[in-house]
Amino acid sequence: MMHSLTISTSDIIHSLKLSCQIPDVVEAIASQSIIVEAAQEAGITVTPEELQQEGDDLRFAKKLVRAKETWTWLEKHHLSVNEFEELAYNNILSRKLANHLFSPQVEKHFYERQLDYVAAVTYEVIFEDRDLALELFYALEEGEIDFPAIARLYIPNPELRRAYGYQGLRYRKDLRPEIAAAVFAAAPPEALKPITTPKGVHLIWVEEVIEPQLDEQLRQQIITESFSDWLRQQINAMRIVTHIDSGTNVRSQEELLEQV
Repeated sequence: MMHSLTISTSDIIHSLKLSCQIPDVVEAIASQSIIVEAAQEAGITVTPEELQQEGDDLRFAKKLVRAKETWTWLEKHHLSVNEFEELAYNNILSRKLANHLFSPQVEKHFYERQLDYVAAVTYEVIFEDRDLALELFYALEEGEIDFPAIARLYIPNPELRRAYGYQGLRYRKDLRPEIAAAVFAAAPPEALKPITTPKGVHLIWVEEVIEPQLDEQLRQQIITESFSDWLRQQINAMRIVTHIDSGTNVRSQEELLEQV
């Protein structure tokens, strides 16, 4: 038997409150307000051609090949065609403002923080027993065992074990300071002497250290990171007043909290 359900705007807001998502929504609204105001001050505009291209790119990214698929996606997300265009417009405005503000500073930023963009490809096994980790480290140095064999024997997580403890491409900011210092001082391929942290004893194989090149991908990464930092500063400096009905008065809230 099929049941029907009607969900109101107030139901959605209430659900957002209970899932503690209201701060994220408020931040998103504040961010868009800041972007629009800053773009106007900078004289940034969006052309119809840019809007069309962004719409095409959005549909391609979401695999919306046919018109029917696009309509289904819009209905699922409760978006009208005009709101979809607004989404595309906001994406372009944000991107153009980010480039306007930070593209001229990319080279300076990169050379001042070049060490932050050095990356390493590592594999890792974490032990509870330091003596065991040291024993395996010396066995590695002597060529008595290889790192994949250690990973197969001592990593309990099946997915991580199948990848031999592969940690991917990691930057200095992704690592604890004591691990980063050892990783980026290594001469790969090389095993690091076990490093103890609150998480355990780390036996790490450094496969490769990659010196950064200021290519287009890294340029855009720097612009995006700088823009995000700038937005966060703007939001922190802003006084935001929200008019969302709490559904209860202050005194009753205090009484409820005393009972928790």
